[in-house]
Amino acid sequence: QLQLVESGGGLVQPGESLRLSCAASGGTLDYYAIGWFRQAPGKEREEISCIGMTGISSVKNSVEGRFTISRDNAKNTVYLQMNSLKPEDTAIYSCAAFSTPFICSDHADHWGQGTRVTVSS
Repeated sequence: QLQLVESGGGLVQPGESLRLSCAASGGTLDYYAIGWFRQAPGKEREEISCIGMTGISSVKNSVEGRFTISRDNAKNTVYLQMNSLKPEDTAIYSCAAFSTPFICSDHADHWGQGTRVTVSS
């Protein structure tokens, strides 16, 4: 029932910023943890950030200080603010909802379709 749709990706130059959105429909995100993941060409998918039901969040060490996750339950949306983007950030970014409400566990209950981020000079 729950559907997730990512938006906000695009082509930017190194050092620029993007804000990704993960909008839910068909249900509320209030009781899910939401994670952002990315997969670069030829590489494994990796978790980059997760925010739990209470708003407590975690970020991958390599993006700490540049990426910030937030949630707006009133808008049923989770955001990923990405600053100081680097070429190695180029990937397909996807969001996922986890019914383990405090953490992003090993199994996601719902996935979005992904949005492409390209960082290139």
